[in-house]
Amino acid sequence: MPFSKGNNTFINLLLIILSVLMFSCVDGPEIIDCFVIPPQTDTICLEIYEPVCGCNNVTYDNECYAEKSGVSFWVQGECLH
Repeated sequence: MPFSKGNNTFINLLLIILSVLMFSCVDGPEIIDCFVIPPQTDTICLEIYEPVCGCNNVTYDNECYAEKSGVSFWVQGECLH
């Protein structure tokens, strides 16, 4: 019997687990659309290598260079291509 009472309990439990996994809050960065703002050509950045990965998937030497390029959002570290 494929639809016995024991199987219904298992299916209900499986549905509950899947619902929790699909709709639970997860710690971590939110996915944000990449908005590029006009580049800031008059900004002077220090030559310090603290790489950031822009939302356009380009690695910048530091936050200043990312902002100067017009990227609106970035995360610490080099981009993984």
